[in-house]
Amino acid sequence: MDSTEEILNLLRDNARISVEDISAMTKKSVEEVKSIIQQLENDGVIMKYAAIINPEKDSKAKEKVCAEIEIQVTPEREHGFDGIADRIYRFPQVKSLYLMSGGYDLKVIIEGETLQEVALFVARKLSTLQGVRSTKTHFILKTYKENDIVYIEENSDSREGAMA
Repeated sequence: MDSTEEILNLLRDNARISVEDISAMTKKSVEEVKSIIQQLENDGVIMKYAAIINPEKDSKAKEKVCAEIEIQVTPEREHGFDGIADRIYRFPQVKSLYLMSGGYDLKVIIEGETLQEVALFVARKLSTLQGVRSTKTHFILKTYKENDIVYIEENSDSREGAMA
Protein backbone atom coordinates (compact mmCIF):
# COMPACT_ATOMS: atom_id res chain seq x y z
CA MET A 1 0.00 0.00 0.00
CA ASP A 2 1.42 3.39 -0.92
CA SER A 3 1.63 6.22 1.60
CA THR A 4 -1.30 8.14 0.10
CA GLU A 5 -3.62 5.16 0.51
CA GLU A 6 -2.27 4.53 3.99
CA ILE A 7 -3.00 8.14 5.00
CA LEU A 8 -6.49 7.94 3.47
CA ASN A 9 -7.23 4.78 5.45
CA LEU A 10 -6.13 6.43 8.68
CA LEU A 11 -8.34 9.45 7.96
CA ARG A 12 -11.29 7.22 7.02
CA ASP A 13 -11.01 5.58 10.41
CA ASN A 14 -10.52 8.82 12.35
CA ALA A 15 -10.70 12.20 10.60
CA ARG A 16 -9.46 13.90 13.78
CA ILE A 17 -6.15 12.04 13.87
CA SER A 18 -3.28 14.49 14.12
CA VAL A 19 -0.71 14.98 11.39
CA GLU A 20 1.94 14.06 13.98
CA ASP A 21 0.23 10.73 14.69
CA ILE A 22 -0.12 10.01 10.97
CA SER A 23 3.55 10.85 10.55
CA ALA A 24 4.55 8.40 13.29
CA MET A 25 2.28 5.64 11.94
CA THR A 26 3.42 5.99 8.32
CA LYS A 27 7.07 6.78 9.06
CA LYS A 28 6.77 9.93 6.93
CA SER A 29 7.80 13.39 8.03
CA VAL A 30 5.11 15.80 9.26
CA GLU A 31 5.78 17.98 6.22
CA GLU A 32 5.33 15.03 3.84
CA VAL A 33 2.02 14.08 5.51
CA LYS A 34 0.78 17.68 5.36
CA SER A 35 1.74 17.87 1.70
CA ILE A 36 -0.04 14.60 0.84
CA ILE A 37 -3.20 15.65 2.70
CA GLN A 38 -3.16 19.08 1.03
CA GLN A 39 -2.81 17.44 -2.39
CA LEU A 40 -5.70 15.05 -1.61
CA GLU A 41 -7.86 18.02 -0.64
CA ASN A 42 -6.85 20.02 -3.73
CA ASP A 43 -7.57 17.04 -6.01
CA GLY A 44 -11.04 16.60 -4.49
CA VAL A 45 -10.22 13.16 -3.10
CA ILE A 46 -10.87 14.44 0.42
CA MET A 47 -14.02 16.51 0.08
CA LYS A 48 -15.08 17.05 3.69
CA TYR A 49 -14.31 16.12 7.26
CA ALA A 50 -17.45 15.27 9.24
CA ALA A 51 -18.57 13.88 12.57
CA ILE A 52 -20.83 10.84 12.66
CA ILE A 53 -23.63 11.63 15.10
CA ASN A 54 -25.76 8.99 16.81
CA PRO A 55 -29.30 9.99 15.79
CA GLU A 56 -30.77 8.31 18.89
CA LYS A 57 -28.77 10.62 21.16
CA ASP A 58 -29.10 13.86 19.19
CA SER A 59 -32.42 15.53 20.00
CA LYS A 60 -32.41 17.56 16.77
CA ALA A 61 -31.77 14.47 14.64
CA LYS A 62 -34.43 12.51 16.56
CA GLU A 63 -37.04 15.04 15.44
CA LYS A 64 -36.17 14.64 11.73
CA VAL A 65 -37.94 12.22 9.43
CA CYS A 66 -35.75 10.31 6.97
CA ALA A 67 -36.94 8.37 3.97
CA GLU A 68 -35.39 6.26 1.25
CA ILE A 69 -37.07 6.71 -2.10
CA GLU A 70 -36.74 4.34 -5.03
CA ILE A 71 -37.23 6.14 -8.33
CA GLN A 72 -37.76 4.73 -11.79
CA VAL A 73 -36.86 7.24 -14.48
CA THR A 74 -36.63 7.53 -18.22
CA PRO A 75 -33.01 8.36 -19.08
CA GLU A 76 -32.61 11.55 -21.09
CA ARG A 77 -31.23 11.55 -24.58
CA GLU A 78 -27.68 12.98 -24.51
CA HIS A 79 -27.47 13.00 -20.66
CA GLY A 80 -28.73 9.56 -19.62
CA PHE A 81 -29.40 9.48 -15.87
CA ASP A 82 -27.11 12.42 -15.10
CA GLY A 83 -29.55 15.14 -16.17
CA ILE A 84 -32.37 14.03 -13.91
CA ALA A 85 -29.93 13.24 -11.09
CA ASP A 86 -28.65 16.80 -11.35
CA ARG A 87 -32.16 18.18 -10.87
CA ILE A 88 -32.85 15.87 -7.93
CA TYR A 89 -29.68 16.40 -5.88
CA ARG A 90 -30.18 20.18 -5.92
CA PHE A 91 -33.18 19.94 -3.58
CA PRO A 92 -32.06 20.76 0.00
CA GLN A 93 -34.08 17.82 1.36
CA VAL A 94 -31.89 15.37 -0.59
CA LYS A 95 -29.06 14.05 1.58
CA SER A 96 -27.83 11.26 -0.75
CA LEU A 97 -28.52 10.15 -4.31
CA TYR A 98 -27.34 6.92 -5.94
CA LEU A 99 -27.61 5.39 -9.40
CA MET A 100 -28.69 1.79 -8.83
CA SER A 101 -28.91 -1.47 -10.70
CA GLY A 102 -31.95 -3.69 -10.33
CA GLY A 103 -35.64 -2.86 -10.06
CA TYR A 104 -35.27 0.92 -9.90
CA ASP A 105 -32.82 3.50 -11.24
CA LEU A 106 -32.15 6.03 -8.49
CA LYS A 107 -32.16 5.81 -4.70
CA VAL A 108 -32.64 9.04 -2.79
CA ILE A 109 -32.25 9.60 0.93
CA ILE A 110 -34.19 12.65 2.06
CA GLU A 111 -34.79 14.39 5.35
CA GLY A 112 -37.74 16.48 6.50
CA GLU A 113 -39.32 17.88 9.63
CA THR A 114 -42.49 15.75 9.47
CA LEU A 115 -43.96 12.76 7.63
CA GLN A 116 -46.29 15.15 5.83
CA GLU A 117 -43.38 17.34 4.69
CA VAL A 118 -41.59 14.33 3.23
CA ALA A 119 -44.80 13.07 1.59
CA LEU A 120 -45.46 16.50 0.05
CA PHE A 121 -41.89 16.71 -1.22
CA VAL A 122 -42.30 13.37 -2.98
CA ALA A 123 -45.77 14.20 -4.33
CA ARG A 124 -45.18 17.80 -5.41
CA LYS A 125 -41.47 18.02 -6.23
CA LEU A 126 -39.95 14.63 -6.94
CA SER A 127 -42.72 12.75 -8.73
CA THR A 128 -43.56 15.75 -10.93
CA LEU A 129 -40.08 16.02 -12.44
CA GLN A 130 -39.97 15.27 -16.14
CA GLY A 131 -38.60 11.77 -16.63
CA VAL A 132 -39.74 10.37 -13.27
CA ARG A 133 -41.94 7.33 -14.00
CA SER A 134 -42.58 6.12 -10.44
CA THR A 135 -41.48 6.50 -6.85
CA LYS A 136 -41.64 4.20 -3.85
CA THR A 137 -41.06 5.75 -0.43
CA HIS A 138 -39.72 3.88 2.60
CA PHE A 139 -39.58 5.76 5.91
CA ILE A 140 -36.52 5.01 8.03
CA LEU A 141 -37.77 4.08 11.48
CA LYS A 142 -34.51 3.31 13.28
CA THR A 143 -30.83 3.21 12.36
CA TYR A 144 -28.88 0.25 13.69
CA LYS A 145 -25.65 0.68 11.75
CA GLU A 146 -24.34 3.30 9.34
CA ASN A 147 -20.86 4.05 7.98
CA ASP A 148 -19.49 1.03 9.89
CA ILE A 149 -20.77 2.52 13.17
CA VAL A 150 -23.17 0.44 15.27
CA TYR A 151 -25.63 2.76 17.03
CA ILE A 152 -27.12 0.20 19.39
CA GLU A 153 -25.59 0.06 22.84
CA GLU A 154 -25.01 -3.56 23.64
CA ASN A 155 -26.10 -4.67 27.08
CA SER A 156 -24.05 -7.81 27.00
CA ASP A 157 -24.50 -10.45 29.64
CA SER A 158 -21.15 -12.06 30.34
CA ARG A 159 -22.78 -15.17 31.83
CA GLU A 160 -22.86 -18.22 29.62
CA GLY A 161 -26.30 -19.49 28.67
CA ALA A 162 -27.45 -22.72 30.28
CA MET A 163 -28.20 -25.54 27.93
CA ALA A 164 -31.05 -27.90 28.84
